[in-house]
Amino acid sequence: MVLSASPSSLSCPAIDVRNLSKVYPDGLTALNQINLQIQQGEIFALLGPNGAGKTTLISIICGLVNVGQGQVLVGGRDVVSEYRAARKQIGLVPQELTLNIFDNVWNTLVFSRGVFGKPRDDAHLESVLKSLSLWDKRHTKIQSLSGGMKRRVLIAKALAHEPDILFLDEPTAGVDVELRRDMWRLVASLRARGVTIILTTHYIEEAEAIADRIGIINHGEILLVEDKQALMNKLGRKQLILHLRNPMTSLPKSLEKFVLQRGEDSQTLIYDYDDNQASHHVTDVLSAVHASGLEVDDVQTRQRSLEEIFVGLVEGEA
Repeated sequence: MVLSASPSSLSCPAIDVRNLSKVYPDGLTALNQINLQIQQGEIFALLGPNGAGKTTLISIICGLVNVGQGQVLVGGRDVVSEYRAARKQIGLVPQELTLNIFDNVWNTLVFSRGVFGKPRDDAHLESVLKSLSLWDKRHTKIQSLSGGMKRRVLIAKALAHEPDILFLDEPTAGVDVELRRDMWRLVASLRARGVTIILTTHYIEEAEAIADRIGIINHGEILLVEDKQALMNKLGRKQLILHLRNPMTSLPKSLEKFVLQRGEDSQTLIYDYDDNQASHHVTDVLSAVHASGLEVDDVQTRQRSLEEIFVGLVEGEA
């Protein structure tokens, strides 16, 4: 599978959204002053609750919904004034199954490739189908396929014209484990070839596993965009969890200077900490607990997950 960026896009972001707003005729503000840059070759995860504006934003970038106010550039091409050149760079895997059920798998890919003005390349289509375990289904009509196989065809269709940018809008919602595994293997392969991948998902552990950067959107506004690891380091609260041999009736006075939470069973102590804390580091807490006479059976550490960070941000903003 040969994928290459167009010359015009080599020195600019893959996606550049500038002051984008979208208000529907009924008065609903779907997007409000969105500014977002997605760099070439990165995996960007866009997270948000239902109705947050994720699909509207993707639809505008892909040219499926008209721009309200602002500007969107794809590989340096304006999605309004240079629609065909911008859209040609994009592959989209939508949430809904949008396929001609009376056609077969092979013809679906050949047609999609032709729509984007690409010359026929059977070797490329064969590679795509094999990567998605669809090769033996190439002559099967879409209507005869299972839901999971139809989802695979959608992905193959999005890749038929060798896009520089791939949008995956809730790609693994309701699909089987095998397809999820094949998809992430394919994502890794595409990323190695320099394809930019934008992912929306309700499975936040997937974003945590594969994304380079995370964007969180709610009520049509971007709450944050940050490198995943930096976000985890900054907001991924760390905890020291001490399991005591015997229940506590009260916290010893010598431990009151530390901000310790007692578990509901009175047999657990929880200490929130940061690796960069100048004082009261975990070693100080452990020494003080030992000196207090409390007997510790087990010690655990835990870091808040991306899902917990996401929920905290959305609830705090709501």
